[in-house]
Amino acid sequence: MTKEIPKASQTVQESPGPSPVKSRIFLVDDHTMFREGLRQLIDREPDFTVCGDAADAAEALRTIREAKPDLVIADLSLAGASGIDLIKAIKEQHEDLPVLVVSMHDELLYAERALRAGAMGYVMKQEPAKTVKAAIRKVLGGNMHLSEKMATSMLSKFMSGGQADQPASPIETLSGRELEVFRMLGQGKAIRQIAEVLDLGIPTINSFRSRIKEKLNLKTSTEVMLHAIQWVREETTKEG
Repeated sequence: MTKEIPKASQTVQESPGPSPVKSRIFLVDDHTMFREGLRQLIDREPDFTVCGDAADAAEALRTIREAKPDLVIADLSLAGASGIDLIKAIKEQHEDLPVLVVSMHDELLYAERALRAGAMGYVMKQEPAKTVKAAIRKVLGGNMHLSEKMATSMLSKFMSGGQADQPASPIETLSGRELEVFRMLGQGKAIRQIAEVLDLGIPTINSFRSRIKEKLNLKTSTEVMLHAIQWVREETTKEG
């Protein structure tokens, strides 16, 4: 009598497929707690991974080349060079590397400056996590990200031939560097401190202050400082 050979089990273990390729993201922000929170948010996504971070522009420029990111997320308020200067430097050294700004500063005042420097998007820090993740995916996909309000404002400006209507505030007439100096004056920094932070000479900072005074129609340097302090307080209140 022929002995029946038991059949092999019909259950076949499927081998796991290849792991999805994750987009590599580099973070630049001088607040450690925010940087770590953003890292956790990004690393929880199946298609993202944080490949490095930096607290200032100089450190970022040193390490981005080695980290080989697909996207840089940067704040605008950094020690040393400003975020605007960092964006310009990144685009000079890594032309095809997209930059997304995530900042506490008012989008209507800073977003266009960031885009002109080479950024692909702007998100304010108080936006929900889903907005940040959507912005990351949009920029990684080669598209620009702005809030609906900012996009409408820029479209209106474009449709009018690139000439904006009267600025909502004289502050909007300041250049990127003038605005940076104005903000630091409002934070109580002395001219020498500002010169050290921006790595510029004291006469250069004084020249920026003079232009600010002229554009804001103020009479003295003291008025400039008081106006700056008031503006910073109002911005902080709005951001809070």
